[in-house]
Order: sequence, then structure tokens, then C-alpha cells
Amino acid sequence: MEKINIICVDDQREVLSAVVRDLQPLSEWFTIEECESADECLSLMEELDEQGEHIALVISDHVMPGKSGVVMLSEIANDARYRHTRKILLTGLASHQDTIDAINGAGVDRYFEKTWNANELIVACKSLLTHYLLDAGLDYDAMIGVLDVQTLYQAGRI
Repeated sequence: MEKINIICVDDQREVLSAVVRDLQPLSEWFTIEECESADECLSLMEELDEQGEHIALVISDHVMPGKSGVVMLSEIANDARYRHTRKILLTGLASHQDTIDAINGAGVDRYFEKTWNANELIVACKSLLTHYLLDAGLDYDAMIGVLDVQTLYQAGRI
């Protein structure tokens, strides 16, 4: 079975821990990685890509020291290796312009304000992960119980 990763990025340890805790229902099927900066995330993505692993989803804060979440997600969007990677911006401090840049430049799939609803986050993750598996052409039979049925139905896969 292929190793498929979800990467969570936030410079605030307590927020990062809360996101990872909320994603635990997905941890049986996906590896959940934690990064405290954009540079750490990009380095981890390089490492995982070199090992042939998949990066299905990146969930990032926007305001972080060094590189912002929107800039990092834009770099990911412009890297052909990650063309199927789905992106969520989870932030409490994005300006209107930041939001426009996230959508237009970074191709963000979903936007959540802090504090988020854990159930809504899981529903969004399941849908985006399902899209990733379909777009990447990966076998998802073993994961069917955790995937988004509506997305599979719309894709004509069930």
C-alpha cells in the first residue's frame, strides 16, 4: 500500500496539536506530519517526494515567521510534482488581499478561520483526500470507508 501523507503547518504548537488531534480519525489510512514553519514543510515535502511517498493534503496557517502560508502554498501550487496535492488555509489573521492571493495564486481548495469546527474540517479533508486519490490514480479500495462517498459518486466510482 502506498504511503499517503497529510502535512499540517503552524508555528503555534498548541494549534498544530489541535489540528493533528482533530485529524486522528484519518490516521489509520494516512500519515499525519507536523511542521512548525513553511521552510520545514517544503523540506519535508522534498524528502517525502524523494522517497516516493504521496503528499495528498497540506493544511497551513497563514501568518508564520519567515515565509507565510500563502507564499508556501503558492510555491507548492507551482511545483509540478505536487499538482494533485490539495491545500487548506487555516488562519485567523488573513487580510482580504491574503485571501484573494490564496485563492488565485495558491489554488487553495478550502479556507477555514480559527477556531474551526473539527467535524467540518474532517468532512473537507475526506473530500479533498478523495479527490487526490482519484486525480493521482491511486488504488483506494482499502480506504473506501474513510473516503467521501459523494465525491466518489460524482466521479462515477460507486
